[in-house]
Amino acid sequence: MNQSRRKTQLRRLTSRTALVGLIASGLLLSGCDDNEVGDVSLGLFTTKDIKIESLIDPKVPGVTCHLSNIEANLDFSDPSDMSITCRQTGPITAEMIAEIDTSKSGEEVYRKSKSVLLKSLRIRRILDRDSQSLLYIAYSTKETSGSFKHALSSVPLWGSDAWQAPAAR
Repeated sequence: MNQSRRKTQLRRLTSRTALVGLIASGLLLSGCDDNEVGDVSLGLFTTKDIKIESLIDPKVPGVTCHLSNIEANLDFSDPSDMSITCRQTGPITAEMIAEIDTSKSGEEVYRKSKSVLLKSLRIRRILDRDSQSLLYIAYSTKETSGSFKHALSSVPLWGSDAWQAPAAR
């Protein structure tokens, strides 16, 4: 066997080994989520489950979000559908609000890989100053069936230490 052919076979073997390792790592890590509070099977003859996670906002720990999404254990890519609901579960202070990104695009507070290639589920926090609310948008970074999947939840600051009375007009 000539040396060129041997190098080609070695590259193919290395690529296959790397791909198998990547897939195995993804499958192992998909079951290692310490935020999981629920796991609902979609049936006996499917490998898909609805996973429910509890997420505390890292900069506004008085907000807890619950995220549900489907995980397909033996697929290379999970479905993009998700649902999110967020509630005030502790104090929210003006100091916390002062520390967050208040731009129109907000700030990413969570990211989770949903496929071997480039698709992820993300959550961003956006401050709506006019309504005195924190908005949490969950979205997929890959277009599916002609659209990007997303879901929205809001947490009003009313009743918290961060609420500011509207300016008199």
